[in-house]
Amino acid sequence: MSQNAIRPGSRLMDRPEYKSKQMPLTKSPDTNAFDAVIAMSKKNYGSVVVIDSEKKVIGVVTERDIMNKVVGKELNPKETLLSSIMTENPKLARETDDMLEWLRIMSNERFRRLPVVDDQDRIKAVFTQGDFVSYTWPDLMYQMKSIATATVTKNWPLFLIGGGIAIYSVVLILVISMMN
Repeated sequence: MSQNAIRPGSRLMDRPEYKSKQMPLTKSPDTNAFDAVIAMSKKNYGSVVVIDSEKKVIGVVTERDIMNKVVGKELNPKETLLSSIMTENPKLARETDDMLEWLRIMSNERFRRLPVVDDQDRIKAVFTQGDFVSYTWPDLMYQMKSIATATVTKNWPLFLIGGGIAIYSVVLILVISMMN
């Protein structure tokens, strides 16, 4: 598990995407793959979160799981239970965890969906890699601006000298070309 976020605004629950997310699709482990696919199709969701009787996350089933573990093996989706194809004990994030830490973990460990739970381990949202991209792009732009500003500020005397030499050179070329 990731640590609680230290930087204000970097908690998963602070993100605008979090507040606007619809409740994830949840099913019990004894739901068959066919019924799960129908529910996923109706909501246009790419995964279903498998929960126990206490509504705690015990697994995740994705479109890829359906393709590889049911269709690819020619199993009957009406007889195949989610418990037999789910990724068991998936990594779970807390609402107060640091977003950048989870972005790093997801990237390094190559998974695309991150269930987010409250302090009682009940599902609150599912973050996808796309949610992280919407966060990182503006943040990267801000960081680049900060780096550029710091570089210019740190080297301001050199920029003045270099700019002065450039202007002097252009003026000198213009004066010489006018004299001819």
